[in-house]
Parts: sequence; structure tokens; C-alpha cells
Amino acid sequence: MIVAMVNVDYETNVFINCPFDAEYRPVLEALVFAVHDAGFRARCALEYSDSAVNRFAKITQIVKECRFAIHDISRTEFTKVGREMLPRFNMPLELGLFLGSKAFGDRNHRIKQCLILDRKLYRYRAFISDLAGQDISCHNNKPTDAIREVCKWLTTVSGLKNIPGGTVVTQRFRQFQRQLPIFYDALKKTPEDVTFVDYSFAVTDWIQINVL
Repeated sequence: MIVAMVNVDYETNVFINCPFDAEYRPVLEALVFAVHDAGFRARCALEYSDSAVNRFAKITQIVKECRFAIHDISRTEFTKVGREMLPRFNMPLELGLFLGSKAFGDRNHRIKQCLILDRKLYRYRAFISDLAGQDISCHNNKPTDAIREVCKWLTTVSGLKNIPGGTVVTQRFRQFQRQLPIFYDALKKTPEDVTFVDYSFAVTDWIQINVL
């Protein structure tokens, strides 16, 4: 059994299912900031460091603890492995896990809601035709577009009236980015050393000081 590293709050936990590579990192950081700025908590597999537990078990536990989720399927593409070109299906797999828990879970899980993101509209039709009929949003590989989509979605699904719009959150995010080196200096870490948990704490601390 996995013990969560943070206090579980099902109604405000948002599972982020996305790539973790350096190229995608600006979008991931924007997603995390937007989620926290809206008063929710970002969760993802990167928050666990227990090598004794396999990745899928970690993800299953997080999905269990989250009412909401953001699934970015923009990296479902071919990657060269040896002499073969093979698709990367980690993100669709985790999306399927979340949708399955909503369909077959108990009453708490049946109220799960998610945002599905891709880099281009309708691209998903070429590789997951079963998603036809789902509302897929586009971020164009731009952090600002990702923030806008998250703010619109959380406002809609939560019913809360105090969630700021994408323009305001983008302005805050840019201000936060300018001050982020100060947080890293305080942690005595370089950007390469900063973990997901470190970054999340920096976001929440900055919001408490500058917004709340």
C-alpha cells in the first residue's frame, strides 16, 4: 500500500497526466501554477520517490485520491527504439485508468471530471478514435494557452466564482517565474535539482504571499 506524501483532499486534488521531459517542462509548470492559483492541488507521479513501488501503482493511488484530472495526450507519437518506431502510450493509458475509475468506481469516483489536452485540435482522431465525442482542448505547446484552458475548465466543473481568468493567471505566472530564482536560492538548488514537490511548494508559498 502506498502512503500519500500529502494530505488527501479528494475534492481539490487534480491529477496531472503529462510528459515529464525538458521540452514539455514549461507547459507542466504552467499547469501546476494554474491549478494551485485556482485553489486546487496539483498531483502527479513525480511526487513519489519510492523505488520499491512500481509506477503504475503510484498512478493508481493518485487517481484514487483525485476527483479531477488533466490529461495531456500531445506526446502520443512515434519514438525510435533500436531499429523500430514505436508509439508512446503512457498518457492514453493513464487517461483510460481515470475514465475506467469514473465508469466502474463507487459513488465518489463516478463524479470524477477531467480535461483532455492535445497540441492540435482533432489530432487525437488519428490514434484514439474512441475519444470522438469528448471535448478535447488545445494548448498549441504554449504555457499561456494551457493556463487559459485550465482556468476555463476549473471554473466550469467546480462551479466556483472566484477562480481568476487565464489572462490574470498568466500575468501572475510570469511574475512568479521572474521571482522563482529567489526560491531556488533559498532551497540551495539549481533548476535541474528542483523536484515536483519543491516546485509545488514554491508555487503555493508565492501565491500565499502575493495573491491570498
